[in-house]
Order: sequence, then C-alpha cells, then structure tokens
Amino acid sequence: MSNHRAHGHYLAKGGDLYRFFAEIYGKADGCAKGRGGSMHLIDQKVNFLGSTPIVGSIVPVATGVAFAEKLKQNKTVMCVFLGEAVVEEGVFHESINYAVLKQLPIIYICENNLYSVYTPLNLRQPERGITQLISGHGIPAISADGNNIRETYNVIKSAYLYVHSGKGPVFLEFFTYRQREHCGHLFDNHLGYRSEQEFLEWKKQDPVSRLKQLLIKKKYLSTAQIQTLQNKLTVDSEKILEQAHASTTPHKTINDADTYA
Repeated sequence: MSNHRAHGHYLAKGGDLYRFFAEIYGKADGCAKGRGGSMHLIDQKVNFLGSTPIVGSIVPVATGVAFAEKLKQNKTVMCVFLGEAVVEEGVFHESINYAVLKQLPIIYICENNLYSVYTPLNLRQPERGITQLISGHGIPAISADGNNIRETYNVIKSAYLYVHSGKGPVFLEFFTYRQREHCGHLFDNHLGYRSEQEFLEWKKQDPVSRLKQLLIKKKYLSTAQIQTLQNKLTVDSEKILEQAHASTTPHKTINDADTYA
C-alpha cells in the first residue's frame, strides 16, 4: 500500500504501464477503471492494494490488512510506504503500537526526503533520529541510504525475512531527496526553501545515475547498451502513453464487483 507518491511503488510492484497511464487519464482501461486517478491507484492483480493522498491515512489501513492476514494464517508480508512527516501523526504511533502488540507481518517503509512540501525536517521535529523515536515502540528500526539501490535491496530483503518468519513488524527509514518541485515536474530552488548547494550535493547521489555507473563498472552493461535500452524504453513508453490517451472513458455506471479486478 502506498501514499500520494504511489507511481513508482505501483510500477515496481509489477503494475502495468498502460493501465497506469490510462488511470492517470481517467480512462476505463485504468487500473482503477479511471475512477481513482493519480493518487488513488489500486490493482489487485499485482497485490497493490491501494494508495491515499491524506498524510498518514494509509498506515492504519495497511496495519488492518496485516492483522487480517495474520488472522487468516497467511504467509503474507504487508509493505506500506510513508513519508517522514507521517511520524508526526497520532494514528501512525497507534498503528505501530498495535502492530508490535499483535506481532503483525508488516514493514513500514519511510522515505525521508527531508521536507514536507517546503518545510524542512528541523522545523517540524526535534533534533533526534526518526528511528530513535520509533524504536521506543519496541520495533526494530533501521536507517539506510535510499539512493543506493544495492543497500536498499539488501535492507528490505533482511526485513522481509525477519517479518516472514513471524517475528513481527519492522520500520525502515530510507534517506532520499526530491529533486523537482513538491507537485509538478519543474525545479523550484528559486523559492528559497532549500539551497542550491544542497540540491547539487543530493543530485550527485541520484539513484539512477549511480546504478548506471555501477553497471558499467561491474561490466554488466556498456554505456552503449544502456543508451540503447533507454531509447527503447522511451519509444515504448511514448507509444503506450498515446494508446492510453486515446482509450475510452468510463461508463456512467459500473459493476462495483469488477471495479478493481
């Protein structure tokens, strides 16, 4: 389950790119039949159970799903994504408390990008680490570099194995950075809420660029092969985007049972 920045989570979970774009356009072929839009993605075909844009609101829902899965004695592990501002919400701490109490199979994944819209972390929270705060609930809490793909993979894999073995929930904090504006595709450093120097330092840590460098260094791919792959993905994506834009709009009535099938 995810938050208002669900696009990457949905695609990484195996969501279909065409159904994703169709949903953005409000089309009937969308993963939510055009009824959800950008911030309410849901697709049970890939076990992506939903996203909501209200800060912290997805956390108790995901905790409830984890509780239901445990009651059913399923070997499911729930993963829920949240931003660092969510730890300022009361319902987050209530959910963590309950998850620890019931030893629920859930991983809370916090993407800490240091800002809530335009307000930096130090103006919203005391000077203490988030994992330090969360560990007080009796839950394993780990911080890692969210812009390092190998480190992120290894940390999540370890957390998954821990939770899947029945030991209870885990909280993961991944440090990352939002290069563009809070809502949109433009750069917004001119607004003055963050410095150009800070922006440039984090840009060096861009996870996609770092992965390219790693692939080339390890000789898994050459620069030319990466460029060929990028060109193909661009062409394929633009074709899918056009198809999604031209697809049909939803009917006024719809069978609720089939909405998210």
